[in-house]
Amino acid sequence: MKILLVYPEFPDTFWSFKHALKFVHKKAAAPPLGLLTVAAMLPVEWEKRLIDLNVTNLTPKNLAWADFVFISAMTIQREAARELITRCKLAGVKMVAGGPLFTMEHNQFPEVDHFVLNEAELTLPPFLADLANGNAHQIYTTTEFPDIQDTPAPLWGLADLKYYDSISIQFSRGCPFSCDFCNVTSLLGHRPRTKTTSQIITELDGLYALGWRKSIFFVDDNFIGNKKLIKSEVLPALIEWRKGKIGMPFNTEASINLADDGELLILMAQAGFNAVFVGIETPNEDSLTECDKTQNKNRDLVESVWRIQRAGLQVQGGFIVGFDNDPPSIFQQQIDFIQRSGIVTAMVGLLQAPLGTRLHERMKQEGRLVSEMSGDNVDGSTNIIPKMGLQSLQEGYRKILDKIYDPAFYCERVLTFLREYQPPNVRAPLEPQYILALGRSIYQLGIRSAERTHYWRLFFWALFQHPRLFPLAITLAIKGFHFRQVAELHVG
Repeated sequence: MKILLVYPEFPDTFWSFKHALKFVHKKAAAPPLGLLTVAAMLPVEWEKRLIDLNVTNLTPKNLAWADFVFISAMTIQREAARELITRCKLAGVKMVAGGPLFTMEHNQFPEVDHFVLNEAELTLPPFLADLANGNAHQIYTTTEFPDIQDTPAPLWGLADLKYYDSISIQFSRGCPFSCDFCNVTSLLGHRPRTKTTSQIITELDGLYALGWRKSIFFVDDNFIGNKKLIKSEVLPALIEWRKGKIGMPFNTEASINLADDGELLILMAQAGFNAVFVGIETPNEDSLTECDKTQNKNRDLVESVWRIQRAGLQVQGGFIVGFDNDPPSIFQQQIDFIQRSGIVTAMVGLLQAPLGTRLHERMKQEGRLVSEMSGDNVDGSTNIIPKMGLQSLQEGYRKILDKIYDPAFYCERVLTFLREYQPPNVRAPLEPQYILALGRSIYQLGIRSAERTHYWRLFFWALFQHPRLFPLAITLAIKGFHFRQVAELHVG
């Protein structure tokens, strides 16, 4: 059997980092973890090839070779997935689809031959058994959650890693919290299920043996969902594994209560974590109550952010406007909070209601659903009717993006962050593409750009006052360029 695993292209959006990746001559942020994990679950004797449309093209020859095309996608890849399905249909090749998009919306894609939905550990084996017997059904689904301690390591050898700037791995699935706009728990449950520590070490060993030295992103929905296990087993093992290693800094996602545990922060920094995405959402307490974001309530959010950043973890924040309880002043409140906290990578989006969430059900009951959600956090769209009115919401949203990614504001925020930040001691190799990226940034941002005054301010401040932070300062300057391009694309 010949299996072609195809990953649809991402649009140009906040987390694509397409404009920043050009500075280091990379084509995509990370290879598709889900497809490479599924590949490891397929029979060993089957031939497998990966086509990631974010780094290469799909040719008629590719499709002619395949007995089946396996497709995985997220909501934001919906339109690219439709185009891919059309191509496969015209080529006469059978399709198997899975992943979050198809799990939530499989009825929107009747051309697909087989759906292997939810988590493949449970739904792929019966599909493979039926396929072998010649009677495969169209839909394989489950309401159960698998034990992922038997999940194999992804087949990294299928991906051409030179095209990527980072690699994603996963320790746990699920989140203990119940934010009403988030579909993580409907897809993956409330109880965090974990791999063994030895599984993670094996995956890291495999990547290190392949020569990988760049960033590793733990894509857990909440890395600290099982804090006891993380502190007692996982982080000590990562600290021991890192001894004598070069490079491979870690980043992940976690809830804000990470700030409450000083021991956990120290362990994460010692293990080599240097960044964490945190869902801040809003500084408005009534809106936090509305969306059941209890872990963010009754705390000084700015101080919590500073505590994490002082420990050596850059906070990358997610923010939302459009809650029913948002006052007209929310847009300036968000600007002020982002600026004061020093959250450089601040992703602000309109409230959307994904399928399977309590918010979606509430909006449906209130007659306030207007379309399917785009899945793009920063395109200025929403699939609900906001109480403040769509025009007011979108105008306020434009104000936020215009301000926080204004070159002067952005530069000041980077400086605020760098003054507080204490980076972990991770030895990084000096790679040629990063030296070239510095040269490109000087030319693109320091010479050609209208923002060159702010670039040089940051450049010389870091170089002479905090030289250890100089590479990070240039990286953030480059990311700012990407954020501005995306903001201009979506909101003008």
